[in-house]
Amino acid sequence: MNADQPMLPFELPCEGESHECKLEGMSALEGRAVVPSRIPSTGEHHEPWLLTAEERAVYRERSKRSREAKRAALSGEGPAPIHPINVPRLDPGDLMPQHASTGIQALSLFSGGGGLDLGFARAGFEHVASYELLDDAAATLKKAHPEWEVFGGAEGDVRQVSWRKQWRGRVDVVHGGPPCQPFSSAGRQRGELDPRDMFPEFVRAVLELSPQAFVAENVPALASAKFAAYVDEIILRPLQGRYRIHRLELRAEHFGVPQVRRRVVFVGFKSAKTARAFLRPASTHMWNPNDELPAVREGQRCMGVREALGLPYAGFDALSPTIRSALTGPRHTTSVLNSTAARRTFEQLEIWPNGVATTREQARAFVAENGHFRLALPDVALIQGFPEWWPFVGANYMVLGQIGNAVPPPLAFGLASSVASALTTT
Repeated sequence: MNADQPMLPFELPCEGESHECKLEGMSALEGRAVVPSRIPSTGEHHEPWLLTAEERAVYRERSKRSREAKRAALSGEGPAPIHPINVPRLDPGDLMPQHASTGIQALSLFSGGGGLDLGFARAGFEHVASYELLDDAAATLKKAHPEWEVFGGAEGDVRQVSWRKQWRGRVDVVHGGPPCQPFSSAGRQRGELDPRDMFPEFVRAVLELSPQAFVAENVPALASAKFAAYVDEIILRPLQGRYRIHRLELRAEHFGVPQVRRRVVFVGFKSAKTARAFLRPASTHMWNPNDELPAVREGQRCMGVREALGLPYAGFDALSPTIRSALTGPRHTTSVLNSTAARRTFEQLEIWPNGVATTREQARAFVAENGHFRLALPDVALIQGFPEWWPFVGANYMVLGQIGNAVPPPLAFGLASSVASALTTT
């Protein structure tokens, strides 16, 4: 599952990328004589790349070269390192200072690597339990907070839970991000036809638990015209009789996260008074490219990704392109690259987004062919807004999957703080 190669020109983009890029990928598939992969699928939702025999040969040769280069680097036989080990300038923990307990009890669904869980905990919410299907993601939550009640694997399958029987009366807020694959480009946007569509299960949990509030998040595509009927029928119509619902779109850089990342959020309140008291989370930061906004104060300026990672200025800095989840594309990967447009930005940034290394020491030793800075797992976590002390568990591709699927914790913190304010002032 090596991914130290540039994106093939016809690969479909992941969430957050343009419709134009998607069409480019689709048109490239037309009229091509594809052959199946020799590697069997490893999961029921695996969607192999559609490649010709010639393209598969090129890909295999590229992967072979990369594996050999990685082996040589880790054994000390590769080229001499050219970058020092970076010392980040951004500590995402500073973006979400720990609040005192609000006493509000929060239940987490589809918890993943903990983006929402961490943000809500830092905002002072009391943790009731987390439900997560992936064993490694559940292990991350347990390692981060041994005192939390975490249901993982089969126990974390929300389809098997009787919420009314197990948790009713014990939960004030339900929050979660149902799997995004049914709505993202990488998941082929099948919506309710995708067996991974879990929004009906989120709605079921809310109806059975009857909490004071709920928070559901997903990719921006869910708010597009394509899914308007789905949102109305599956999310809004079953809940609007009991909840007053706000729909928001939030951007990661507005909370100090050095990445282009948007999320659509549904926030519902049982009380009309509380719903009126809820205020959209205020932006704490602004991205200021090339000092175009001189009025932005230092503490409110969102760093570019090179500055955040502690890399020297190379004549250009920008927000990182949207970090790809290693679990939402057509194969598991250790690349965070999600489109040809993202590749161009990473090239300008002189950052190599493929073959993410486990540690910064290994990244330094594994010199990219073009000499650009190679990312390590802690770097990608930082770009997503996770503090260095958050202990991800799993193989590299699984950690990247947890990171890429997560809500940036500082964004979750801002959202949770607004929800807490509405609940505690009414």
